[in-house]
Amino acid sequence: MSQRIVVDPITRIEGHLRVEVEIDGSQNIKSAYSAGTMVRGIETILKGRDPRDAWAYAQRICGVCTLVHGIASVRSVEDALKYPIPVNANLIRNLMIAAQYVHDHVMHFYHLHALDWVDVVSALSADPTETSRLATSISKWQKSSPGYFSDVQKKLKKFVESGQLGIFSNGYWGHKEYRLPAEANLMATAHYLEALDWQKEVVQIHTIFGGKNPHPNFVVGGAPSPISINSNQSSTTALNINGLQMIANVIERMMEFVNEVYVPDTITIAKFYKDWFKRGEGVKNFMSFGDFPDKDINDIGSFFIPRGVILDRDLSKIHPVDLNDPEQIKEFISHSYYDYKGGKDTGLHPYDGETNLNYSGPKPPYQQLDIDKSYSWMKSPRWRGKPMEVGPLARILMLYAKGHKPTIDLANYALKELDVPITAMFSTLGRTAARTLETKIIGDKMQGWLSSLISNIQKGDLSVHNNELWSPSSWPDECQGVGFMEAPRGALAHWIVIKNKKIANYQAVVPSTWNAGPIDKDGNRGPYEAALMDNHQLLDAKQPIEILRTIHSFDPCIACAVHISGDEGINEMIQIKIG
Repeated sequence: MSQRIVVDPITRIEGHLRVEVEIDGSQNIKSAYSAGTMVRGIETILKGRDPRDAWAYAQRICGVCTLVHGIASVRSVEDALKYPIPVNANLIRNLMIAAQYVHDHVMHFYHLHALDWVDVVSALSADPTETSRLATSISKWQKSSPGYFSDVQKKLKKFVESGQLGIFSNGYWGHKEYRLPAEANLMATAHYLEALDWQKEVVQIHTIFGGKNPHPNFVVGGAPSPISINSNQSSTTALNINGLQMIANVIERMMEFVNEVYVPDTITIAKFYKDWFKRGEGVKNFMSFGDFPDKDINDIGSFFIPRGVILDRDLSKIHPVDLNDPEQIKEFISHSYYDYKGGKDTGLHPYDGETNLNYSGPKPPYQQLDIDKSYSWMKSPRWRGKPMEVGPLARILMLYAKGHKPTIDLANYALKELDVPITAMFSTLGRTAARTLETKIIGDKMQGWLSSLISNIQKGDLSVHNNELWSPSSWPDECQGVGFMEAPRGALAHWIVIKNKKIANYQAVVPSTWNAGPIDKDGNRGPYEAALMDNHQLLDAKQPIEILRTIHSFDPCIACAVHISGDEGINEMIQIKIG
């Protein structure tokens, strides 16, 4: 007899996500459904506005990926206006994006995903001396003494005894699926707390280049970071040698944590859950838009992260991607709470995309999703009609398939340590491991980009902005463009249509829409749903930690995929009284 399990909301993510699964008598997941439960409509705010201002609105789509929508937005306008940017601006953007990757991935691992594998309460029974031995056996991290772990344990005890776990809430403590020894739990909990302090320093890279974080400043045509050769420390309006040295220092300390804490922790924890390398695969198709151009965003061949599609696990062939081709990229709404003028089975390229909030179909249910009809506020994007997984796993596979030696060497090292084959990457834990590998690979590139920026400055090149097309009088009456990037969670693109100097249409297709979208018109499931249906058995249906592990492996950002706003602005939805 089948049973419907509802997890709503999925916690430890950005935004509001509901997951429902059907389990059989043996508690195996037979069907899964992913539903975004907020109303999408941010694109309507942008219509009629100056394209140069779009980034400031679009960037507020999300507060976790604090810069990715700003980057995609300015790139869309630059593409539409054929507006090149200086080399220095490109390097600054690469550094800011890379810092976002490292920050985002580490925070996700420790604060959003680790509690699926780490039993915090179990750490209370750990021996601090044995914890120290474990920590020093896997890395040279300086915070590894018995006294240090004893202090962490005392701090944790106060949380538990108070009955208010605070930052450690929303865990199924004591669940039989937690397998780490108490000492590993204590070590990982200590690193959880350290990562909270670590991230405060990492975001300085954004504040130096972009003035603030979250939501650093951007500008169409370059970077908002004027360069000064004056090393006067009182200069706070321009980037000088002091700021560059601060960035170099942050990168060094940032990567020390990645190398000595994040990477060893991932491998150590994974060794206790190796069966999770055999479940949660998903749709078997992977896509990357590519990012980190050498000098010019139009030179796709220079991208550090390659662009392309891998179909059905075949790493021997990478298929090209054209974001302007209406036959390649389409969004479908057959099971979404939207209507298209052409009907529910119509697929639209984003240039022609519609965000119609006057939906006339069945309203969202509160007890159970009506999966035969519409059941999500997310659309279903497809590449040539096929669902695609996007994110760290897609990018690592793309680099691996392209023969990128550092990726191959690091992946082979991790696979050897874990004693699993390359096919283990197509899984829940493979997705998590790929995020860790990518953090090191991208972080290791940052000093090179910074060195190139410093070299240009030393040669007298201080240019960070192209003023050539800043006046709208030189713009065409009508144009369109796409701004893309590889956000930490995957392939992101903003499509813009400009008419009479104003935005006529704007569509953002985000990573979590690719991954979390509902069933399409042909019955194809998205990556979330497909992954949950791959070899998942719930040990305890009332504490479905297995669902959380696989969903969190994608690092959901549902706020990026759905937004609360309508054609008439933001209206009060609900009142909450406290006390």
